[in-house]
Amino acid sequence: MNDKPGNQLGGETSPYLLQHKDNPVHWRPWGPAALKEAKDTNKPILLSVGYAACHWCHVMAHESFEDEATAAVMNDLFVNIKVDREERPDLDAIYMNALHQIGEHGGWPLTMFLTPDAEPFWGGTYFPREERYGRPAFVSVLNTVARAYREEPDKVRNNADAITARLKPSQPQGAGAQINDMTLSNLARRFLAAVDPVNGGMRGAPKFPQTQFFELLWRAGLRYGMPNPREAVDITLTHIAQGGIYDHLGGGFSRYSVDERWLVPHFEKMLYDNALLVDMMTEAWCEEKTPLYAQRIEETIGWLLREMLTDGGAFAASLDADSEGEEGKFYVWSLAEIEDALGADDTELFAHVYDVTAEGNFEGHTILNRLNAIELRDDETEARLAAMREKLFERRSTRVRPGFDDKVLADWNGLMIAALANAASTFDRADWFAAAEKAFDFVFTRMTSEGRLFHAHRAGEAKAPATANDYANMIKAALALANAEANPEYVEQACAWTHVLDAHYWADDLGGYYLAADDTDDLIVRPLSGFDDAAPNANAVMVSNMVQLTLWTGEERYAKRADDILRGFGASIAGNPVAHSGLLGASLDTLAPALVVLILSKDGDAGAMRAALREVSLPNVVVQEIWHDETLPSSSPAHGKTAVDGKTTAYVCLGPQCSLPVTDPHKLVETIKTARQVTVT
Repeated sequence: MNDKPGNQLGGETSPYLLQHKDNPVHWRPWGPAALKEAKDTNKPILLSVGYAACHWCHVMAHESFEDEATAAVMNDLFVNIKVDREERPDLDAIYMNALHQIGEHGGWPLTMFLTPDAEPFWGGTYFPREERYGRPAFVSVLNTVARAYREEPDKVRNNADAITARLKPSQPQGAGAQINDMTLSNLARRFLAAVDPVNGGMRGAPKFPQTQFFELLWRAGLRYGMPNPREAVDITLTHIAQGGIYDHLGGGFSRYSVDERWLVPHFEKMLYDNALLVDMMTEAWCEEKTPLYAQRIEETIGWLLREMLTDGGAFAASLDADSEGEEGKFYVWSLAEIEDALGADDTELFAHVYDVTAEGNFEGHTILNRLNAIELRDDETEARLAAMREKLFERRSTRVRPGFDDKVLADWNGLMIAALANAASTFDRADWFAAAEKAFDFVFTRMTSEGRLFHAHRAGEAKAPATANDYANMIKAALALANAEANPEYVEQACAWTHVLDAHYWADDLGGYYLAADDTDDLIVRPLSGFDDAAPNANAVMVSNMVQLTLWTGEERYAKRADDILRGFGASIAGNPVAHSGLLGASLDTLAPALVVLILSKDGDAGAMRAALREVSLPNVVVQEIWHDETLPSSSPAHGKTAVDGKTTAYVCLGPQCSLPVTDPHKLVETIKTARQVTVT
């Protein structure tokens, strides 16, 4: 039995767990000691899962976990375990799935009741201290569950057995999806029906960015010459960029909007959302040259490098929604505050553009947004507005800041490193590229042991077993860095991490990668899924990674593994295509692996051709540079190609076919646009 009294979170590194270290609840961190205590005392486990930026986690903490009377009931009846979902996404995935299995909607805080063997038998999300919102009072729930555990052990055992059985991974039976150009073009047309034609995003509220879904539409629009999917992406990105979900003073995007107009955000800022939106806007900018996208990319990366850098150069996980105990207090304004900062004349223009009124648009205050003035003004007016925003930003900096979760997560850093590398290449920003390389080096040196990644790092300590997402996203980052500066060392590292994934995560009998490694020994099951989440699924990311590795190395085993993943999830894709948008988007890479080979002339100058590549969207393209006297391996579609007339020469290869040689940068753009499009009959 665990003989340590009281709350045991004080020695943890997770900011979320440390938020609860002074609770009167006898919290334990997840681990062998807590699980042993449950077995020794034969008490059920109360598992509470949340994260530092979670508003409703804070609400439940203030109402219940800081309340002595509630804590006394918890301590008497349960072994209480706190988990940071960002530190242990594998545990969160298991027990969130368990909640879904009992017919409940997911969300955080996640409140699950487990047997001493960590098997779930009942649960929910937020429970209020007193009965309201149609939810029972938390103490009532505690007593009811504890009574059932004592007095109805057979019922508890049956629930636990049934739920745990449904958690075990299996692929659905039935025919797999036929993934070809006809299927994907038809799906893109079908998916358009789910898009809000006025505000962008998917119809209804709340609205999440859903980047995997919209990336599929974007890519289908390019490949099949369909304007409507691309227009849907443009409407979506424009409204996100001009809505209240964007921080118009400091840069950066909130996690989602509670309304259908993108006006009222859930104010926390997560690293992964910002990485995905920067990456998507960068891809769209290449094609459309929309000034708004370039501005939002620059401002968001400015926010990242100003507010989200940790010691050593990696990127922090999140900024909280709350400050001074109120959601959004740091971000909202009154008309009087703005008049005081700007003066009457400037306030008139600013209020008109940014929707500032005396009554406000959010609980008597104003969330700055440009949804009613969505088009950019003339340059002079925009310059005036920028100066006003700077004044308000300085005024806002005197407020109490939201909480900052400075732990470093390998998977989220991988997404941001890739986004930064792509943006740096697109906008020719050496400073952005340097930041991407520094963050990569942090993960590579401080979060790695004997070739294996850790998931999280904080306060000098790397911890938590790596998930497949960590490897997939860091491989993506390595390949993005390799692409940007033609550095083969990054490709070598991507290959090494892929070897670890194959050795420890591959599901031989099912196809696809498990979320957890085969030596992660504190889980009741190993999750396996191809479903999209807020961040991309590792299996979808790895399909694209494998295609790129095939092009870089010439080794067909990578392409075969990409096909194996798609085949493994084929029946799941057929049953729910929208939920597998990431895998469907990645399948476009298998249909037409995109390679641009630059054969360098004697002066070695690829600058003009590299600049031309910024003028066109060709997602997940591999850009290889070789000298005029080098030869590509026979497995490359560009094998045997040579430079023309002593000039740097480009070949555009989509699939096994390569274009004629191109020496003019303008012609390169047109060649890509022609090569990337197919006709579906």
